[in-house]
Amino acid sequence: MEESKLTAQLNRAGFSRVYAWEDGPHTRYPDHTHPTKIAHIILHGEMTLSMQSETKTYRTGERCDVPADTIHSDPIGLQGCRYLIGER
Repeated sequence: MEESKLTAQLNRAGFSRVYAWEDGPHTRYPDHTHPTKIAHIILHGEMTLSMQSETKTYRTGERCDVPADTIHSDPIGLQGCRYLIGER
């Protein structure tokens, strides 16, 4: 996956701040919110996102969005996870 193309895709979708982030295996982010809409595109590994009574695991190549001010948690998989974050 080409990060530059995915970054451009998020920019075109209105995400003005886009950056890569990487978490080690078993990193856990407990319930939290963001003041803006957040997009994640998984570059390597997996992330499980829980929000609004639903839980889904996202893997390489998949995108998940979190609306502004939405409570969510996102534990990281066994291999860790590298992903792009877009903030709108």
